[in-house]
Amino acid sequence: MKDYIAERVLDIANYMVANRCTVRGAASRFGVSKSTVHKDISERLKLICPGMFGEVKKILETNKQERHIRGGNATKIKYSQKTDRSHT
Repeated sequence: MKDYIAERVLDIANYMVANRCTVRGAASRFGVSKSTVHKDISERLKLICPGMFGEVKKILETNKQERHIRGGNATKIKYSQKTDRSHT
């Protein structure tokens, strides 16, 4: 594995642990795709730093359990904004 990839993997993992963010949030912050972040933290991190992999895996599991709530809130906001515009 190239050094810059290993460095990116650790940077992403540290960012996710510090901010408890989603894969999408980390991808946006580091300017890479969600697929890249997912591969970095689910495959490469395990090889580089198994201890940190456990921490990040817990965050991913929490995010997975909460994603339906975030999606529901986003839909609620979307439709409440459409309703507000139609009344003016």
